[in-house]
Amino acid sequence: MIQTERLTLRPYTVADYDAYAAMVADPVVVRHAGAPMTGEEAWMRLLRFIGHWSVFGHGLFAVLDRTTGQYLGETGFMDFRREVATRLDTMPEAAWVFTRAAQGKGYAHEAAAAAHRWMDEHHAPPATQCMISPGNRESIRLAEKLGYRPHDRPHYRDQDVLRYLRLTENRAERPGRHED
Repeated sequence: MIQTERLTLRPYTVADYDAYAAMVADPVVVRHAGAPMTGEEAWMRLLRFIGHWSVFGHGLFAVLDRTTGQYLGETGFMDFRREVATRLDTMPEAAWVFTRAAQGKGYAHEAAAAAHRWMDEHHAPPATQCMISPGNRESIRLAEKLGYRPHDRPHYRDQDVLRYLRLTENRAERPGRHED
């Protein structure tokens, strides 16, 4: 579990289903990521997120208001294996999605920055990536604030996406972990 000034980040549990399903069923929230999900699709994805922690020791965090416990969204890292470029397919991929009510309040940056610090400290990947729809200006700005820089524009699921890379801050301090 991670705590920031306003937030608690913790791995998902099945108890998060109702809040998660409501978020991913909201067409405004998912407008850059595809169609709203059905309850079944949300359930299967939530189970995948929970299992990811068991296999990799990291995954997506449920983001909660530290005072009220209200679900605000998610952020963290997954191994999606998207098959858009072999060299990068196994690099941890950052993700963030927040409920409509939580958007525009700085929660995404606060949570994602905390998740990135946690990932750097506990798993020390040489780099991380994120893929963003070209029209999602808010996520592009957040990625850049987190230190991501444009890398390429792969085609994924019938659309062009922007892929950003971020070298971890302590990369030079880890002999034998460098990539060219």
